[in-house]
Amino acid sequence: MSEIAPVSAEPVRFLNINVNGKPTALEIPPAKRLLHVLRDDLGLTGTKRSCEMGRCGACMVLVDGKPVNSCLAMAYQCDGKKVTTIEGLSEGGLTPVQQCFLEEGGYQCGYCTPGMVVSVTALLANNPSPSDADIEEALSGNLCRCTGYGGVWRSVHKAIALKKEQTG
Repeated sequence: MSEIAPVSAEPVRFLNINVNGKPTALEIPPAKRLLHVLRDDLGLTGTKRSCEMGRCGACMVLVDGKPVNSCLAMAYQCDGKKVTTIEGLSEGGLTPVQQCFLEEGGYQCGYCTPGMVVSVTALLANNPSPSDADIEEALSGNLCRCTGYGGVWRSVHKAIALKKEQTG
């Protein structure tokens, strides 16, 4: 009778990322997604788990300043990169984009709001005066089932106006 070989432990990868301005080193399974590292390992639950297929944008984060669906990004792909979550955007209080979402009713249940705010923040960082087509493109990966987008649209336009006021 032959012995059954023990099941080996899952292999790990070493991950060094900067999350919200803090260097972070973790051992992770190679198949772990960034979403799960952020929520489960680091406790950053502002990044929402929703469709897990890259269709809704609730899990949007910035990776080196670019919006990324964290449910689609393998954590190892972010090794050596800077990741900013909704928590990282608002460490010093509400950002102007967040304030505009509050004032203009750009949310209802709030589930999609972190992803929307991250997407709008990335848009305005790269294009302080976007056209309606630019806004539509920037938010094309974010779905909301509650607001009908009127409040979101008003929020974005108010954030653009506020940014123009601040930059003169």
